[in-house]
Amino acid sequence: MDLIRLGQVSHAFESAHPVLDGVDFALRAGEKVALLGANGTGKTTLLHVMVGLIRPRTGSVHAFGRERRAEADFVEVRAKAGLLFQDADDQLFCPTVAEDVAFGPLNLGKSKAEARAIVHDVLGRLGLAALENRVTHKLSGGQKRLVSLAAVLAMDPEALLLDEPTNALDEATRERLLDILAGLPQAMVIVSHDREVVERLATRRVTLRGGKLT
Repeated sequence: MDLIRLGQVSHAFESAHPVLDGVDFALRAGEKVALLGANGTGKTTLLHVMVGLIRPRTGSVHAFGRERRAEADFVEVRAKAGLLFQDADDQLFCPTVAEDVAFGPLNLGKSKAEARAIVHDVLGRLGLAALENRVTHKLSGGQKRLVSLAAVLAMDPEALLLDEPTNALDEATRERLLDILAGLPQAMVIVSHDREVVERLATRRVTLRGGKLT
């Protein structure tokens, strides 16, 4: 079953050349797709199209059983497809780690007690329980990356969209993150220049070049 399917998606920003030019793509349940390509080829743009942060100029986005057009359609998509941003500071904005991880579940209608239980569970599974009451902006870059992943997983998504997940991590944190990702059951789209990430996680590879996906 296709969790996310893009049909003939094209998009351009202010420049004359399209970033995406008639892209077809499908993410199926259980698969982990490495999205490869040089810097500036539109990989992040493609991830953002999948969750409605960018609306393509042409083409269609089907996600989790139906076509998505309006902002209201994509609210559900963002709960089911967890996007891990390239920069953790774009993802974390609450005073404490617990509040950041609880934010998604609370937005999904969970009670405060339910959200607290989810926070304890997710942080425990990722080995981050000691960070629960820490001030988020005082964490190291690696800690922020792991907390960002915890915040995504707290929403119990069906798919993960990972934008350079190991970028700027020290070796120990990088290995820890890779171990965590390798053990997750969710389907994934993984944007990465890290060869080991691709080798360890990907079941399929596609390349974005000149606006086309091959």
